[in-house]
Amino acid sequence: MPGLPAASGGAGSEHRGNVTADWDIRAILLDMDGTLLDTEKVYFESVITALKACGYTDDIVTLCHAMVGIPGPECEAMLRDRYGEDFPLAELNRAFVAKRDEILKAGLPLKSGAVDLLDALQGTGHPLAIVTSSSRRTADEHLTLAGIRTRFEAVVTRDDVARGKPSPDLYLLAASRFGVQPEFCLAIEDSNPGVASAHGAGAITIMVPDIVPPTDESRAKCAAVLPDLGAVLEMLRERDLLKRRPNNFRPTRKAARHLPA
Repeated sequence: MPGLPAASGGAGSEHRGNVTADWDIRAILLDMDGTLLDTEKVYFESVITALKACGYTDDIVTLCHAMVGIPGPECEAMLRDRYGEDFPLAELNRAFVAKRDEILKAGLPLKSGAVDLLDALQGTGHPLAIVTSSSRRTADEHLTLAGIRTRFEAVVTRDDVARGKPSPDLYLLAASRFGVQPEFCLAIEDSNPGVASAHGAGAITIMVPDIVPPTDESRAKCAAVLPDLGAVLEMLRERDLLKRRPNNFRPTRKAARHLPA
């Protein structure tokens, strides 16, 4: 799938949206679930199973699609809005965790091409951050299980901000941890809320759709929409963006608290 032009208007829109323009990349910001970790399908199946176990079957696939990329508390609010304040969240969460853990016993898979892409990105000398709607505990556990936790200089989670995706707050915070303006950050996302978050912060945004296809609005916000991480790696090579750059990153005291041990 070729790169797509951005929407017109707005300062910096040519820089973010035109794949023929020069990109000045100084930091890499990556979503976790559905982008690097093949967990969105696990969560999706677990929520579907949990809803059915609780007796809810009315168009739940559409409902779960709407939850992709959204932080847990917001998903709970969506369920209450749909089913009422007496919705059995505790029962649902128990059923969800039971199904999720059953699936994850077989291991926590990486998305195809994730290791090759991370190897290439680390080779540039640019700092890498995870920017996720998951909690810090979940992020640390899952990145460790997948064997990639130590690849990231920072991990920014929903616990670090008042507003999660699609608000730009997570991406703004990640860029600030590196002392880099967002327009010099490359963001890689899989979901429509994630694209809205990264683009809203001003980052150069690439989308690799996972479960839910991109909306027209998301396509307009992306510098490229690509079928998989291998295609991202190929595009970065073609654009000569994987050369080793001087790594001048020095974490602030605030950022240093979030570096891997």
